[in-house]
Amino acid sequence: MKISVSSYSFLKYRKATNCTYFDLCDKAKEIGFAGIEFFDLKGEDLLNTAREIRRYCEAIGLPIVAYAVPANFMAEDIESEVQRVCALVDVCEALGSPIFRHDVCGKLPDNPPCSWEDAVTRMAPHIRRVSEYALSKGIRTCTENHGYIFQHPERMESLIRAVNFKNYGWLCDIGNFLCVDADVESAVKTAAPYTFHVHVKDFLYKKETERPEGFFPTSGNNWLCGTVLGQGVVPVEQCIRILQNSGYNGWITLEFEGEEECLASIETGLSVLKNYI
Repeated sequence: MKISVSSYSFLKYRKATNCTYFDLCDKAKEIGFAGIEFFDLKGEDLLNTAREIRRYCEAIGLPIVAYAVPANFMAEDIESEVQRVCALVDVCEALGSPIFRHDVCGKLPDNPPCSWEDAVTRMAPHIRRVSEYALSKGIRTCTENHGYIFQHPERMESLIRAVNFKNYGWLCDIGNFLCVDADVESAVKTAAPYTFHVHVKDFLYKKETERPEGFFPTSGNNWLCGTVLGQGVVPVEQCIRILQNSGYNGWITLEFEGEEECLASIETGLSVLKNYI
């Protein structure tokens, strides 16, 4: 396994310094990461931006290991959404990334009511179309257990089995299972056979009636707050062992979304991960 970092982890640093994507690449390389993952690039000409980032990363020897984007396969105009996501696959290709991660939906419609099982049936053929398009470009697609609806391991497994396409798999985010109060190690065992890519993060976790300052709710009305890897409750080392024992030998991407100082927290996270792998 090799360790990469998500551009998302540098959010506070970017806001404080107004740095460029190239600056982020330099910082990731300087800290000691073997690769970088980009989230939802912004710009008027995304293809050209992606090509420039790729050239820069190749020049400094920093592989781009994944590209992640938001998506909604429950959109009313599903044709437009499929075409939009396929256009982002083109951006992934321009980056030279072998992995394309997309969301599936943020919420379910209320009128008429729609269960998550109904959503799986409705979304699966459109997700497969995107993955078929990505396969023609040599890119594997995946969905992360992200967003309250599809953070549950059993729901994610159902979705992947419904799509039923060799080029579509799971981005296993070890920390995100806590957002639905799932047993993390059991959830990773469920995800392992389908895993194309891995995210690691850490959380503080509290069971209180009132919201602690800086925390957000889980689906079970408990509370989470991002923190430095190794300083929270996520059993990261045990989960990495589960993935290794399943045969996973791909990239591990560090995500940081805590209140602590950004760069120092990212550096600590890398040091912790090196001890686990």
